[in-house]
Amino acid sequence: MEPCAVLLWGWLLLGCSWGPGPPAVGAAALSAATYELDDAYGLGRQFDGIGAVSGGGATSRLLVNYQEPYRSQILDYLFKPNFGASLHILKVEIGGDGQSTDGTEPSHMHYENDENYFRGYEWWLMKEAKKRNPKIKLIGLPWTFPAWIGKGENWPYDYPDVTAYYIVSWILGAKHYHDLDIDYVGIWNERAFNSKYIKLLRYTLDKHGLQQVRIIASDRLWEPISFVLLLDSELHGVVDAIGAHYPGTKTVPNALLTKKKLWSSEDYSTFNDEVGAGCWARILNQNYVNGNMTSTIAWNLVASYYEELPFGRCGLMTAQEPWSGHYKVEAPIWITAHTTQFTQPGWSYLQVDGHLEGGGSFVALTDGLGNLTIIIETMTYNHSQCIRPPLPHFTVTPQRATFYLKGSFYMVKTLQVWHSRLDFESGSSNLFQQLHPVKVWKGSFSLDLNVDEVYTLTTLKTGQKCGYPEPPPPQPFPSNYKDDFNIRNPPFSEAPNFADQTGVFEYFINASDPGDHVFTLRQVVVQRPITWASDADQTISLIGNFKWVNMTVTCDIYIEKQRDGGVFVAGRVDNGGIYVRRTKGVFFWVFSDGTYRVTGDLAGEEILMKGLSGVRDNAWHTLTLNIQGTSASGLLNGYPLWENVTISQPSNGWAAIGTRSFEFAQFDNFHVEAS
Repeated sequence: MEPCAVLLWGWLLLGCSWGPGPPAVGAAALSAATYELDDAYGLGRQFDGIGAVSGGGATSRLLVNYQEPYRSQILDYLFKPNFGASLHILKVEIGGDGQSTDGTEPSHMHYENDENYFRGYEWWLMKEAKKRNPKIKLIGLPWTFPAWIGKGENWPYDYPDVTAYYIVSWILGAKHYHDLDIDYVGIWNERAFNSKYIKLLRYTLDKHGLQQVRIIASDRLWEPISFVLLLDSELHGVVDAIGAHYPGTKTVPNALLTKKKLWSSEDYSTFNDEVGAGCWARILNQNYVNGNMTSTIAWNLVASYYEELPFGRCGLMTAQEPWSGHYKVEAPIWITAHTTQFTQPGWSYLQVDGHLEGGGSFVALTDGLGNLTIIIETMTYNHSQCIRPPLPHFTVTPQRATFYLKGSFYMVKTLQVWHSRLDFESGSSNLFQQLHPVKVWKGSFSLDLNVDEVYTLTTLKTGQKCGYPEPPPPQPFPSNYKDDFNIRNPPFSEAPNFADQTGVFEYFINASDPGDHVFTLRQVVVQRPITWASDADQTISLIGNFKWVNMTVTCDIYIEKQRDGGVFVAGRVDNGGIYVRRTKGVFFWVFSDGTYRVTGDLAGEEILMKGLSGVRDNAWHTLTLNIQGTSASGLLNGYPLWENVTISQPSNGWAAIGTRSFEFAQFDNFHVEAS
């Protein structure tokens, strides 16, 4: 096993704390209880692993643009075994060109006759995860679908053979182009399932030699999928796991009756401070203790999207500043390690009740080869609330817990101890510290448990708390930013820092233009996708700093659509993600009919100024939008077109580019200067 690099930074010695740390502080033992761990009468359910979601949507958008070594460090904290979060599962969005929470992710098939397995960043992320942990399990799940799947309807099940072909193409592409084996595939995130489609998906997978790919359904609630599985034996035969979202640690009788694996296939979604860590610690144990769930998957993996978008910083860690290199290993990373570093998919839970008498919970797992891992959490009500569902009140008090090891664990003499204490007063939590091993005397040991603590007791000696030198300090987005998109072989399909909120903006090689605009950025979604959220009727990509007030945005634009085509540049853009339809800002539009407009909203309903511009389609023009205080002005090709438009709201926001409808258009030489 490779030790962590020991790094000198200033005078801090970083690396792994192997230690014997300070001994545990004895809590005032208010209550005492005993708990038995015994495998003599068989084991509980098989453990399937702890994971996280990239996507649903565009949650890893900014991660890819980090410079080395910072990007690799972030990936190590997430995926490297016995290092940080050491995740067992990576679940990714199968991009469908539609808005799926914090942005759109590109499809591998924008159009019926189009296939490209190098778009977006999920392929890259899966490869990076596999590079660090070849055993990591991979899951794909669609949120949205390209329009052609529905042949004009906002529904993916009218032509189930087409949808199955599309999803199986993604799985085959993963293998063929990236040597990635997808382990599980889902149906349609948090939307209706269709039994005929699920059966056809299984048939199509098998026909292409993908028998090993398992199906999870339905990534919504326990019902109606559990009830339908009990009624339909053919469907029961093709669904391998029931995945519920935000189950609040509870399951339902029908789900248990199916005898299927039960997963919390999306959970957490909570701001990643100490309370978020408390939420995560509580559900990692109690999803099994209360709900028999053998896998819990966090949304989301890493908060790598502009923080002012919906659900800012709801990742296990934060990496939202590729321009500075700054990132933060948040408390949920080390809470994850308490389980992931001392278990593996394929281990089994012991049959225990799991509730502690003074409040809190414990689980115990074994590899069946004599190893034992016990994870204890004593999270209090106020310090462990997740974003959803509402948490019924409960109390936790300091307590003494005595464990009796029986069956094949009777011979265990010592257990390694890892400890976290979440501190909500001073903010100086102890996270994932190794303490002195516990001696097991005649098959028993006792622990004094305080509130808001996590303990892992294990026979494994492989745990490590690893680290890198502090990353660079945080910096705001550069106030003077240019991109000419002149890159011949881009590593990714999208330009750095642009966050698409409706539509997809990709690097494009403009073979027909021999002039200055060979390499451009092009909006490529030309029909409204099968949506998951309320995508706008216009396309838009955001960039910059939400706190910007005064700005000059310049961009060369090329309208491709005749008659009613149009494009915009914008500033003080105040919204995105699932709220993109209600976006306000200052929008400077030009249309292929030779007119222009200035509007206070993306929808184009609040018209501040309009007139003739002389712009035409299939020609390059330069738009400049200048916003200073309460006044805005616009230039076309360097000459004033409109001025002295009064701006009241919003007072700040991002810069943006976009189109009037789902239409082809190109952008070049983007430049923003802001303050």
